[in-house]
This record gives sequence, structure tokens and C-alpha cells, in this order.
Amino acid sequence: MGQLGLPELIIIGIIALLIFGPKKLPDLGAGLGKAIRDFKGAMSGDTSDEKKKEEKKEEPQPSK
Repeated sequence: MGQLGLPELIIIGIIALLIFGPKKLPDLGAGLGKAIRDFKGAMSGDTSDEKKKEEKKEEPQPSK
């Protein structure tokens, strides 16, 4: 398989713009970035969910 070059990326970007529209594209990019971060975290063994759970345990509970 060959690598993606600049012309191929431009064509993919134009197709995505035509399919999803300019208003939806930033949301899709943010979702893709989050998915990649979560995947990398899962591959390294520490997920963001585990970190959030640990942080919640360490925070003192406010008294009512």
C-alpha cells in the first residue's frame, strides 16, 4: 500500500466538506482527535476514564 500524499489528502478533504458541510466539519475533527487520543491511551495502558476515577477518589467530598 502506498502512502497518502498532499493531493490525496486535499481530495479527501474536499469530499468530506461536500458530504458533511462546513458547519459540521470542526465537530467531526474534534471527535476524531478525541478518538485518537483515547486509542493511544488504551494502547499505552492508561485510559482517561481510569485517571478521572482516580482524581474523583482523591478529591474531598464537600459536606452538606
